[in-house]
Amino acid sequence: MSPSPSPSAARGSRLALLVVVLCWLAVLFDGLDMFVYGSVLPHMLESKALGITPAQAGDLGSYATFGMLVGALTAGTVADRIGRKKLMVACATLFSLASGICALSGSVAVFGLGRTLAGVGLGGLLPTAISMVSDYARGGRAALTIGALMTAHHAGGILSAYVAKWLVEPHGWRSAFWVCVLPLLFVPVLAKALPESLSFLVAKGRTDEARSLAARYGTELPTATAPKAPADRWDALLGLFRGGEWLQTLLHWLASFGGLLLVYGVATWLPTLMRGEGYNLGSALTFVVLFNLGGIVGMLVAGRASDLPHARLRSRGGTPTGAPRISAIWFALTAAGVFLLSVRMPLGVTFLVVFLTGVFLNSAQTMIYATVSIRSSPGNRATAVGWTSGMGRFGAVFGPWLGGQLLAAGHGDWGFTAFALAGLSSMVLIGVAALRSGRRPEPSDAPQELIAAG
Repeated sequence: MSPSPSPSAARGSRLALLVVVLCWLAVLFDGLDMFVYGSVLPHMLESKALGITPAQAGDLGSYATFGMLVGALTAGTVADRIGRKKLMVACATLFSLASGICALSGSVAVFGLGRTLAGVGLGGLLPTAISMVSDYARGGRAALTIGALMTAHHAGGILSAYVAKWLVEPHGWRSAFWVCVLPLLFVPVLAKALPESLSFLVAKGRTDEARSLAARYGTELPTATAPKAPADRWDALLGLFRGGEWLQTLLHWLASFGGLLLVYGVATWLPTLMRGEGYNLGSALTFVVLFNLGGIVGMLVAGRASDLPHARLRSRGGTPTGAPRISAIWFALTAAGVFLLSVRMPLGVTFLVVFLTGVFLNSAQTMIYATVSIRSSPGNRATAVGWTSGMGRFGAVFGPWLGGQLLAAGHGDWGFTAFALAGLSSMVLIGVAALRSGRRPEPSDAPQELIAAG
């Protein structure tokens, strides 16, 4: 008979569950706000809402992803100053109010301002939520916990499709953005019920507060670590370019650029491009649901796939090849799936292709981060992955813009082909990076956490 868990372990589990549930709901609203624009875009273009053109639609999609770039790059610094809890509350408030600006907008410029501000909130919330659940994850479950958290982002995408399907036709596109204001009702709950990060409390010297919180829920205090000096951070960045590492670094950055171009390009333009292929609006929005269901499955699979470097999948020279091999294969499968969407197929087959594309697309990008992690030294890993993600976000800005330019030029049928080529380029780049890697880390040098794609 197995022993029952101790009271302190049970309290620690309840705290971890509380944090995961609250962060999951926050990320759900984050996903809803992120994907709602793509879901309502076909209706906005057909009704010529705000006088919007396809080129302007692409620009507007890029405004949100540019805001996400700003939010993601500043989230760490702001969180270190005010705390992760306060930053999450601020980000949820910002993207909810920004959706109100979109709903009230009378011009493309005001709408664009709303999407940019929403992007800042969206970009700041996701990495902060990941840090929070990592802080409270039970031993050995960080990857699984983060994978579960990331399902909320895609659940928000599914919700956005149903919001568009049920509200936009009878009530207009503004109604969808009013729904995205409703998370303001969740903000007081988040502010009251979410505990502050124990790591932040310890780092700020608020040890009594951290000890009291840890004792209340029977969890352990994290070890205090000294923050890096600016000189150390710059030295870590320069280390990515020393010797022969500069080419490896650029290959990883370019692969991440193509991967996120693909992720956000498809997320923004999938319903509109499928409408252009002759599907009705209901079917086009069903594709959004299936794509995000695939993303949920892919994120859960990526939680397990992040352990592939530990499986000792090796080349002849002894270098672990699991993560880059999976990334290259999955980008190839993603490219094939995206290209097939430009071909008229039976509806059931198209549904299956969209679902599988969602599975592979989101996890392929995750494996780029896993590749960078396993081929970096422990002291330089955070810098290597952070900059790979940051450079990739320029692709997230470029993808929606590219789709709009192709549609404006009357080449909407080339949209899927362009996105497929981005997938193929990432496949080649990550493959070449793997072949050129001369680093042979021991298994203990491998990452223990899944890094989310986005």
